[in-house]
Amino acid sequence: MSPEAVLDIGMQGLLVAAKLGAPILVTALVVGFAISLLQSITQVQEVTLSFVPKAVAVAIALVVAGNWMIAEMIAFTNELFSRIPQLLAGG
Repeated sequence: MSPEAVLDIGMQGLLVAAKLGAPILVTALVVGFAISLLQSITQVQEVTLSFVPKAVAVAIALVVAGNWMIAEMIAFTNELFSRIPQLLAGG
């Protein structure tokens, strides 16, 4: 297995990880920002007011994007399995 192949697989793995994490992270970021803005406007500083909506939004994002996330992981895994003969042959 060549160093280029290892770097390519690593880069593809990081790209897939970023694509899979993006819906969850963006959802938590947007909801967290909205709640922080609401807290600063109303001057209500309650910890659970920040945590509960984020947890609910992330759960909804997982339900909505879960099928796509699984499909992306399956496609990545199938591609890795299809590359095994090339990697073992050294090409």
